[in-house]
Amino acid sequence: MTKQEKIEFVIKTLNDLYPDTPIPLDHKDSYTLLIAVLLSAQSTDKKVNEITPILFKRANNPYDMVKLSVEEIREIIKPVGLSPMKSKGIHGLSKILIEKHAGEVPQSFEALEALPAVGHKTASVVMAQAFDIPAFPVDTHIHRLMYRWGLSNGKNVVQTEKDAKRLFPKELWNKLHLQIIYYGREYSPARGWDLEKDIITRTIGRKSVIKEHLK
Repeated sequence: MTKQEKIEFVIKTLNDLYPDTPIPLDHKDSYTLLIAVLLSAQSTDKKVNEITPILFKRANNPYDMVKLSVEEIREIIKPVGLSPMKSKGIHGLSKILIEKHAGEVPQSFEALEALPAVGHKTASVVMAQAFDIPAFPVDTHIHRLMYRWGLSNGKNVVQTEKDAKRLFPKELWNKLHLQIIYYGREYSPARGWDLEKDIITRTIGRKSVIKEHLK
């Protein structure tokens, strides 16, 4: 298979498996999505979706969030982990949104990444999912699969993102990043991986990865 044929196979398979790609984090607007994505760092979407209703009942906008203390936020979000850093980030970014952005989430990578506790991946998710601006957020699933499929060298997520953007059509980025996440969870997990179920890796995967797995 040529590289282009591999790309076409990935796109077709993912479209067949996941024609619809609902956003896995529960939210009602760009602010609640931003908070949910921030909370999801080193946590699961399931755990975040259990905690955000409790947090958003108290504060689902920056004006109400700054009325809570960092300690109050931390107490609510403790189950998702990294609560000291995340609670400071949530309180701090809410304050900046009010002071610099009239309480609105900005629609630019530069402004988003300038917010406390908001890195490039979080900004990319918000740009893609809240504002429909093309981005390719790379999480652990995408990083793992791009390497398994022989489409990136696996050195770091920065390189993986560059490779994904270079190989896949820009108009598909926002849908594809969710499709690959769904596929990674269901068919190509880091642990308990069954190559027989993983049709994409089985068909186009890096030979060294497949060989190592079959040992």
